[in-house]
Amino acid sequence: MPALTSEQGTDYSYQELELAARHTAVMLISAGIGKGDKVAILSENSPHWVITYFGILATGATTVPILPDFQGPEVISILEHSEAKALFVSGKLLSRLNAGLPPAVEMVFNTDDFQMLDVKKGELTLTAGTPGELKKLVADSRSLGKGEGLYQAEEDDLASIIYTSGTTGRSKGVMLTHQNILSNAKSSWTVHAVMETDRFLSMLPLAHSYECTIGMMVPLLNGAQIHYIDRAPTPSYLKPILQKVRPTTMLTVPLIIEKIYRASIRPALSKSPAIRMLMKAGFTRKILSKAATGKLMKFFGGQIRFFGVGGAPLAPDVEKFLIEGKFPYAIGYGLTETSPMISGFGPADAVFKSVGSVMDGIKVKIENPDPVTQEGEIVVSGTNVMQGYYKDKEKTAEVFTEDGFFRTGDLGYRDKNGILFIRGRSKNMILGSNGENIYPEEIEAVLNSREIVSESLVLEYKGKLVARVHLNLEVMEMLEERIKHLKENASEFQKQLQIKADELLSELMTQVNQTVARNSKLQMIILQEQPFEKTPTLKIKRFLYNKIVPA
Repeated sequence: MPALTSEQGTDYSYQELELAARHTAVMLISAGIGKGDKVAILSENSPHWVITYFGILATGATTVPILPDFQGPEVISILEHSEAKALFVSGKLLSRLNAGLPPAVEMVFNTDDFQMLDVKKGELTLTAGTPGELKKLVADSRSLGKGEGLYQAEEDDLASIIYTSGTTGRSKGVMLTHQNILSNAKSSWTVHAVMETDRFLSMLPLAHSYECTIGMMVPLLNGAQIHYIDRAPTPSYLKPILQKVRPTTMLTVPLIIEKIYRASIRPALSKSPAIRMLMKAGFTRKILSKAATGKLMKFFGGQIRFFGVGGAPLAPDVEKFLIEGKFPYAIGYGLTETSPMISGFGPADAVFKSVGSVMDGIKVKIENPDPVTQEGEIVVSGTNVMQGYYKDKEKTAEVFTEDGFFRTGDLGYRDKNGILFIRGRSKNMILGSNGENIYPEEIEAVLNSREIVSESLVLEYKGKLVARVHLNLEVMEMLEERIKHLKENASEFQKQLQIKADELLSELMTQVNQTVARNSKLQMIILQEQPFEKTPTLKIKRFLYNKIVPA
């Protein structure tokens, strides 16, 4: 079974992967790259991304993975801050460099054919190489078999500087050593044992620590196979691939499975009065949920045994459906700064609304717990915790306690069995008028469970709890249909559309306030006309919206 396969049509066995990485390392060493240098990767997921990553490490240099969602200014900023000496870039993303390269970048390579581009002359034009050329080159390179001269990494050597794509707007360079990454990969085996026969389908960007550690390192350490797609994982694009690859393992973020549930499964479970009645009874609801998850399993190829969800909280209504339908989902919790996993559970150990047990080799404390709720900030220590933020001692000092624990910024608690639960981000928490803690994420979960809501964001504005709500496309189309006779008068059409939307939002607020706790009741809901801007892991960039509330 190949180690790496892809929709681009290039497959690599484990032996070919090793030889290709060695070839890349020798190429870099001959170009002057060595220990201490920084080499950036700007590419979509592919076998060549993996080869590049290991090739860089084999020189003793540090990888600087750049998320393909980052635009030109962000890319240049990362290259400058990291002091990258070399860059690997794919043909698709070459235009991100149109503004020019920082002076420190001495060489640029094309990940499609591994040819060096002429940086000095500014001729960043790709050669006509194809993905198959590296494989042919490696097959013809008989001198690389023993890998003489390659760097033998120490566990404390810096392996990666990963720039976060957080919701606060400022990227920080997280420094991870070989020990950080490998210890975390091995600790994850306590959550789920990967076998040589497993087939991983990679959907998340490899430049994200979740996919890099759990989606790449873990399967390769266990002799499994990884299949790479070459574009955004929409249901229509994924369907034929899933039937062809029939993956046993997938890693994803909550929004993907939530969208599938709300677009396809929930409507089917509420399409008739009889079905809605049956869904109200626990026993029959579980039977119907099991039948629905059977269809979900079939959509994913029928062989899924581990469907890992991480990067953000999973909506409670979706998780309840997955549990009752016995779908093999799993939860992982962590941050880039923790390489990334801190805790998790496998399909057989699901605990509703939790993020599972703390993994082996990691210590977790709840700092300054509330005497009543036992909630406090989650702080972490272990071999998985980063070395700090690159060239930012001040920020590094801020996120560590006096006794060396990393501050996650998440508020939570552990139950009597040691299971970890997250309430929300400390920076998002709102202090109520009576001093009580209000967690916007919990109100958002209630809002998002409503059929008319696509996504939402809750914030405080002038002492009031306000929700910004983006309605489902079908709902907006329905509203437009009701007033289509006004389309010739654009201003009147928009005015009436806003009135109809406001009526719908008012009704929504009444429904939500009947569900949430007294101190979490909304005072206002406003319409978010466009989808929220998100990070590459599909979390809303809250900083863009916290202060943009109409009067």
